[in-house]
Amino acid sequence: MKKLTYFLPLILLITVNAQDKAVPFFKNGEAQIVESFKDEAKWIRHDLWVETSFDSDGDGKKDRMHVGVTRPLQTEDGLKLPVVYESSPYYAGTAGLATGLFWDVKHELGEQPKARKHVEVIRRGKRPIISNSQIRTWVPRGYVVVHSSSPGTGLSDGAPTVGGKNESLAPKAVIDWLNGRAKGYTTREGSNEEVAFWSTGKVGMTGTSYNGTIPLAAATTGVEGLEAIIPIAPNTSYYHYYRANGLVRSPGGYLGEDIDVLYDFIHSGKEENRPRNNRVIRDTEMINGMDRITGDYNNFWEGRDYLNQMKPMKAALLMAHGFNDWNVMPEHSYRIAKKAIEMGIPTQIYYHQDGHGGPPPITMMNRWFTRYLFGIENGVEKDSKAWIVRENDSQQNPTPYEAYPNPDASLVSLHLHPGAPELGVLLLKKNKIKKLETLIDDFNYDGATLAKAKFSENRLLFLSPILKEDIHISGVSNLNIKVASSKKAVNLSVWLVSLPWNSEKNAKITDNIITRGWADIQNYKSLRESKDLIPGKFYQMSFNLEPDDQVIKKGQQIGLMIFSSDSEFTLHPKPGTTLTVDINASSLELPVVGGNKSLKRAFK
Repeated sequence: MKKLTYFLPLILLITVNAQDKAVPFFKNGEAQIVESFKDEAKWIRHDLWVETSFDSDGDGKKDRMHVGVTRPLQTEDGLKLPVVYESSPYYAGTAGLATGLFWDVKHELGEQPKARKHVEVIRRGKRPIISNSQIRTWVPRGYVVVHSSSPGTGLSDGAPTVGGKNESLAPKAVIDWLNGRAKGYTTREGSNEEVAFWSTGKVGMTGTSYNGTIPLAAATTGVEGLEAIIPIAPNTSYYHYYRANGLVRSPGGYLGEDIDVLYDFIHSGKEENRPRNNRVIRDTEMINGMDRITGDYNNFWEGRDYLNQMKPMKAALLMAHGFNDWNVMPEHSYRIAKKAIEMGIPTQIYYHQDGHGGPPPITMMNRWFTRYLFGIENGVEKDSKAWIVRENDSQQNPTPYEAYPNPDASLVSLHLHPGAPELGVLLLKKNKIKKLETLIDDFNYDGATLAKAKFSENRLLFLSPILKEDIHISGVSNLNIKVASSKKAVNLSVWLVSLPWNSEKNAKITDNIITRGWADIQNYKSLRESKDLIPGKFYQMSFNLEPDDQVIKKGQQIGLMIFSSDSEFTLHPKPGTTLTVDINASSLELPVVGGNKSLKRAFK
């Protein structure tokens, strides 16, 4: 008997009894769960290896990526379906947070850091199941789900490069295979080919954190067939992940992590290939390029910044992030979404108020993939461009906005008035009295302790009047600061806080910290060049704080806190360095919905 072949047209006509058939069907612009696709016992699960265009482990053969496939049984009978694809360096296990894995942060700025310990990953996992993520969500809705281990991890060939070109070209090869343009093999070394006869060639990618970075990496290649991506809390620049405005700064929660630490953390590939990979990638390319001494931006970091590689990108982008993600900070998503909009790429952005991770509601993701993978004209491209979860709402209930930042927001300049070592004032009017104020660096006092203190010689804290109305901040704040150091190098940390500080156990994540920023004054002219500071000499510097969208409630005060070493993020030099701030020549630009008028009313 001849097999029946289903070809899904660009627009699928939905019949009354479509849900009874073993084909995808749609309602309200979303792919619906098909009863015939729900039975996990009937899913076909198999793995294979896709040949890439590169040889990153130097063995003289093109690297092959380990790929896992999960698809409905009906695809054996000619049904072709689009693909939801997730790739990761984590599927085969990691090194864990081993003792000595991280760099020791207790050393003087500008000095050679102490050597750190290297650890080996013990690979785990078994064939053919690489991962179970995404499967129960998308297979019942009429998608094939594909996973792959990134280069140098799991059963994939190659070397992990943590943002190198092979990490973009590897998922490209898998997408090429799904479109018949690359070869797949049933075994890692063999020659028996595997064909994706069940694929329509339309691919969407998603994932969180590193798994959210890879969809963007693939999209920057411009590969045909990658129609849509939904990156969740993606790391879009390894410089912005491990540095901040020239300063060596750790991601939140991982003090002392750097790019070579992440390399060790994920290197779960062939044991026999690891010594060579370590020598060439970690101990040469990374050590020579990462520069933990100056923290400057250089060619090494430039090549690991996806903003620089977006020209070929055309995949529709639904970006997701948390405004209080202090691991992969919200600037990562903001900068890419902003550029994608400028390029004319269909773009939406979803922000929630919580920390790391947090996908958009399934309805948003479903509409995105339905539109761009099935071709159903559901009008998603006409939806609001920004979806922001308000402070007291669940992540499943975002508020739609015309854009992010809010189009009604404009920068308002706030000026510093003296008060150290107690509390200074933050006002709309300029300070007419020439005033210098000092603080002493001491990493032993964390930011929360300094923000709550009424008196401290270790920070400067400037408070707005008590707000008479709610204030809605939306966008990127900027600090202009004129500052001098008693030493040739010093940390500079800035927190924008809402006071009084809520110390209760049930305090919301939005109650205290509005946003943060860090900088190296040595890079006052350029991120690519740092110069030793002349003790006592003043330097003017301007830098952005992390993007935010938050309503500060009436009764609170907005506080600008300037201090030196941030115990959660920066290096920990010996206490004692003095920072002197010229408060007349320093100011904060705050993005306020309603602009100057709104802030004036709130400050009355």
